[in-house]
Amino acid sequence: MRTITLINGDGIGPEISDAVVKIIEASGLKIDWDIQTAGEDVIAAEGTPLPKRVLDSIRENKVALKAPVTTPIGKGFRSVNVQLRKELDLYANLRPCKNLPSVKTRFDNVDIVVVRENTEDLYAGIERQVDSDTAESIKLITRKASERICRFAFDYAVKNNRKEVCVVTKANIMKLSDGLFLDSYRKVAEDYRDIQKKEILVDNLCMQLVQNPEKFDVLVLPNLYGDIVSDLTAGLIGGLGVAQGANIGLDYAVFEPVHGSAPDIKGQNKANPTALLLSAIEMLKYIGEYKYAERIEKALFDTLREGICTSDLGGTYSTTEFTGKIIEKL
Repeated sequence: MRTITLINGDGIGPEISDAVVKIIEASGLKIDWDIQTAGEDVIAAEGTPLPKRVLDSIRENKVALKAPVTTPIGKGFRSVNVQLRKELDLYANLRPCKNLPSVKTRFDNVDIVVVRENTEDLYAGIERQVDSDTAESIKLITRKASERICRFAFDYAVKNNRKEVCVVTKANIMKLSDGLFLDSYRKVAEDYRDIQKKEILVDNLCMQLVQNPEKFDVLVLPNLYGDIVSDLTAGLIGGLGVAQGANIGLDYAVFEPVHGSAPDIKGQNKANPTALLLSAIEMLKYIGEYKYAERIEKALFDTLREGICTSDLGGTYSTTEFTGKIIEKL
């Protein structure tokens, strides 16, 4: 039996993580969950939203499923997500975006995977105040980080039978920094002859995504562009409430939904567990449990196809009722 860290979060986190655990159990897969608490609720007792025990658990188990946690505003605490990425060197942010049955959107043929570099670019936070009227932020791009994220994107494409990897930059303007990222992509691409290659500027990409999203397969981007484009693609499939995500490094992987902890609906039994469940399905594929991943995905899709969904998707089912319907399908 495999042990996996479960960070059950706060806000709606415990409700949706409980739902996902029950669904996985109903599939027949046995997992020993190492349950860890994090976020705003643990600060009073432990002085930090991300206690060392959480990091120790992930380092021991290698893989974690994480429900959303609240990062307190104005209290000097770093985002739990940012800290996890830094401490565990989770350099690849993976955001598959695919249409779900019966979730109405403007497009019905979206199947895009966004691969975002997670450790540098402007998000490295290298800033200084030049004078009282001028601030400076440094865009840091290295060949090492660029090559490894591009290789991650190509490896993902090969493993998941994707046809194309498209690199997204603004190299026509930022010829050195984005130029280095583009050059790294071209170098790595030489090792993947069976995968189609495409290069596009980020502004052109955004226009084309809202016109013809079916043209794109796997996108690989530097950190800032990846953050923006991944939310754009989430909008194409119904919003952050159904958007899955993962942060993956050489040694560790943390799978999580994109949405927040929604404290305004905490305890009301109306939260939608779909994004966390999709993240868990991606996690099962990552650890090689494809049979169970496919069974759970089919049960979820069959449930949605019948119009069974929570209120955020226009339905009338509670969290527990929606969960129960998926379990019935299993």
